[in-house]
Order: sequence, then structure tokens, then C-alpha cells
Amino acid sequence: MISSARREDIVSALRRGTVPSSGLDALAVGIDTFAPTLDDELESVSAGRGGFKAVRGEYGTGKTFFGRWLQERARARGFAATEVQINETETPLHRLETVYRRLVEHLGTADTASGAFRGVIDGWFYALEQDVLADASVDASEAEGLLLHTNALMEARLGAISKTAPAFSAVLRTYRRALAAGDGMLADGLISWLAGQPNVAASIKRAAGIKGDLDHFGATNFLVGLLTILRDSGFSGLVMVLDEVETLQRMRTDTREKGLNALRQWIDEIDAGRYPGLYLVITGTPAFYDGPQGVQRLAPLAQRLHVDFGTDRRFDNPRAVQIRLAAFDHTSLLAVGRRVRDIYADGRPNEQRLRSVVDDSYLDALARAVAGGLGGKVGVAPRLFLKKLVSDVLDRVDLHEDFDPRKHYTLTLAETEMSATERAAASAASVDDIEL
Repeated sequence: MISSARREDIVSALRRGTVPSSGLDALAVGIDTFAPTLDDELESVSAGRGGFKAVRGEYGTGKTFFGRWLQERARARGFAATEVQINETETPLHRLETVYRRLVEHLGTADTASGAFRGVIDGWFYALEQDVLADASVDASEAEGLLLHTNALMEARLGAISKTAPAFSAVLRTYRRALAAGDGMLADGLISWLAGQPNVAASIKRAAGIKGDLDHFGATNFLVGLLTILRDSGFSGLVMVLDEVETLQRMRTDTREKGLNALRQWIDEIDAGRYPGLYLVITGTPAFYDGPQGVQRLAPLAQRLHVDFGTDRRFDNPRAVQIRLAAFDHTSLLAVGRRVRDIYADGRPNEQRLRSVVDDSYLDALARAVAGGLGGKVGVAPRLFLKKLVSDVLDRVDLHEDFDPRKHYTLTLAETEMSATERAAASAASVDDIEL
């Protein structure tokens, strides 16, 4: 059962032509077959191992949807989850300090969809305090003594990290003291630096005895520190989705080579146990995995990610390091259309009219019309189909009692509302005026 608030979140996102941030199980069509294997792999990660999965699919197969569906599923199982969009200027894959910054910014838990980093840190300190208070020899009324015992336990928990990243524990220690002293400005600055944000005031850094901004090697150790904190706070681990990794193909040669090598290092370090509790997922197009400007440029990486997809899709192995998403066909497009209509109509005053006017036969006609406007390429149609269904049809049926989309609505697809891939698919003869 979906709550009314979650239904509205789903509908609002589809109205804008974007992937909803929650409630994705209700829209998942064709990817539920991966669920048992992914659940098993997440269970392994929660036991302290690392995990990696590469996802391949053409535009329209729902790679971004898959990543967010997995994150939502993981959060329900006690994981923290985050998503990082890879691009050349803001988040190049080989600069881990930028990747770390973005993963912290988008960190989410079951209670907080995004921006959960500070809550995780504060929750960890609370958990440490509870462990300290479990010792009968500690006087809970003596604040300074409690702080000292909590810091000692923190140092013990972060002992291994402190050897390679002493700044991590130094900042946490100073942050804890700032909170105890009621110095909110110092606490905010320290959290910003711990989150990898640049341009933190020099006075903030001096208070913790640190210099400069977080660099690539520091970010590597800080990620290990974050995994430790998550584990100590009772989380099962961290699911991190690196989306649109195929953008590496369009980057400068040196940036592309560094990015591919960074990906190879990620995989090797996960296999070596460097990141216990991390489940890393990357998404990309078949051209990225098989083409000359992608994975194939780095032989060691190509060897690690190779999977034989020559057999019938029915016999794909979801346990393999690389899995492929099936392209949308008309049947799956119609299935997701039904789900969206039912989610939209459920509980509304005009539910009966919505279901009768926007019946299955109309959904079939709209799906065929949108796909026809995109040159018959059903695989690139889902985003526009759902956007048109919600904003042009369901909203109008709900708002206007006498609106009948069969009589009063003519589908139009404007180039300005299309992505580059959708524009490329659209046929000139059918873009401007498509009759239902």
C-alpha cells in the first residue's frame, strides 16, 4: 500500500519527466527478476564483505531507475545509499575527492532521503555514548568525564583509520568538543570539511590541527572511515551508484584513461577487502562496455567486466559481475502505464472517472502514438509516455469533468521537451502532429 504522500511524489516526478526518488517498487517492470540475487549480495555485504555490480542498458532501459530502485530497496534493508553522477568537470571518476564529496551530499537512509551525513555522524556519537554509559563505572552526570570516555572509545573504533588518516579522527574529536561547548559555527565548519567541501575557513582547520582541503588519498581513507561509522551505527553498509559512467567516452583522452584506471582500482580494492560494507554499482551503455572508447581501452578492466551475452536473454546470470537490462517493448510500456494510472487514481475523488476514461485501450493507443512519434523506437519512449500520460491526460481528466482525451487531446512532441536521444529517434514526419 502506497501512502498518499508517496503517490504524490511519484506523480510529481513523472509530471516533470524525471525518475521518482521513492516508491519505485510500485513502478518496477521487468527488473524484479534481479531482486533475489541483489538481496543475497546485499546480505553478503552486510556481513562485512564488499560487492560490485556493473549494469548495462541502452537509453530508455531504465538504468537510472534501476539504480534508484536498488538504493530504495537497500535503505529498506538497513543500508545507507547514495548516487553520484559522473561528469568531466564536476565529478571526474579519477578524482576521488570529488566523488566522495558528491556521495556525502546525496547520502540517504531510511529516515532521511538525502543529506543524511551529519545525522549519521551525530547518531554514531550517540551510539558511542550509550556504549560508554553501559559501563557502570562511568558517571553520566559528569559531562567532561563522559566526553573523555566517548573520545577514548572513538579512538579505539577508528584506530586502524587513524594510522592512515589521522585527520579523520582529529576532526571528529574537535567536532565532538564543539558540540559540547555549544560552538555551532565551529561544528558546522568541521562537518563541511569532513564532508569534503572546499573553502572551509582556515580558523576552522586550525581548531582541529589540520591543513588544506581533502585530496584524493585522504578521500580514500575518509570513505573507509565513513564505512566504519555506518557499521558502528547499526547500518548494514553503503550502496553507492555511479551513474552515467559512459560519459567517460566523451572526455579528453587523459581524463578517460585515468577514469578507467580508477574504476579498475575500485574493483580490485573491493575484492581485496579495502572497503568492507560497500556495494558499488556502475551503470553504462553497451557502447561503454564494448566500444573502442570505453572499457575495452583498458585490457585489465575489460577482463574483469567481461560477460558473455551471446545467449538468449532468458538465460542471463544475475550473479555475474555485469548484468543487462532489457529494453522496453510495447507490453512493458503498457504495463507501467497501467501502474501509473492506478497510482494516480487510487483514493482520488474522481477515481472512477479516471479509470474509465483512461482505460487500457486508451493507454495502448497513447503508448503506440508516443512510440510512433519517436520513430517507432519503443525503447526510448517511457519517459515521454509517462510525462504525457500524467500531465496531459490524467491531470486534465481529473480537473475537467467533460474532458475526453479521445476527443479533446492531440499528442504533440516538441523538440524542446526531448533529450538528445529522443530527438535523434524522432521522425520528422511525426514529431509535430501525431493523432491518437
